[in-house]
Amino acid sequence: MLNHLYSGKVRELYQADDGVLLLVASDRMSAFDYVLDTPIPDKGKILTQLSLWWFERLADLVPNHVVDAPIPPEFAGRAMACRPLRMVQAECVARGYLTGSALAEYRRDGLVCEISLPGGLEDGSPLPEPIFTPATKAPLGEHDENITFGQLAESVGTDLAAELRRITIAVYERGAQVAAERGILVADTKIELGFDIDGTLTLGDEVLTPDSSRFWPAAQWRPGHSQPSYDKQYVRDWLLSPESGWNRDSGEPPPPLPGRVIERTREGYIQAFERITGLTWSDAS
Repeated sequence: MLNHLYSGKVRELYQADDGVLLLVASDRMSAFDYVLDTPIPDKGKILTQLSLWWFERLADLVPNHVVDAPIPPEFAGRAMACRPLRMVQAECVARGYLTGSALAEYRRDGLVCEISLPGGLEDGSPLPEPIFTPATKAPLGEHDENITFGQLAESVGTDLAAELRRITIAVYERGAQVAAERGILVADTKIELGFDIDGTLTLGDEVLTPDSSRFWPAAQWRPGHSQPSYDKQYVRDWLLSPESGWNRDSGEPPPPLPGRVIERTREGYIQAFERITGLTWSDAS
């Protein structure tokens, strides 16, 4: 029997009688802290299968929460059986390229989370080295805010903050290396970590997916503007376009996505999966 514990933006969490958790990825799409009315077909399965692929390839860097347990047929392909974790209350973000909220910070004062960066960088510029830019872990419906390493250390302790930074950068560098060999640039990525019952810091949630990372086709990368992508940036860009008619500052939820945006987003997620794993989605699904 499964007990439903929690509904997130895109995932449902259940617990079995033996204590094992079932993390079920839906096809819901979130953007700008809203859950959109329009789902993306197969999205939950793509996120789950890609995360499982990455967890295997990161196991030498950090243990993960996945356990071997049966998955109910109704959740086949979109669920992971996991050990419970006491999650660290911070989003762990690594960036190798300047874009998104980091670009906005940089344009104000040349800093990102109080990390000084060289002058003259543009949207999409590579950073001298990957940087760790943690964020608050906001409740559902609220906005994550970038914080400094010092603020993170005040919240969780200096030693743990340093370990979070080390693991996050290591995961990013491994992911960026593997993806680059397949023609994809990983601009940034977000991971979540928690402690298992033995007190071991463990990688949880998802990892290196189009929802938690920015994936750019290397052959089309040109700094100075928003990049083509295999992630949900396409949805963000459409929502901010005149065509959508949505004002982000209005307080109103975003409009439903048109069919072509849904299909283009699905295609991008599938391309990310296939290029990174070398598998064919029709076979994997």
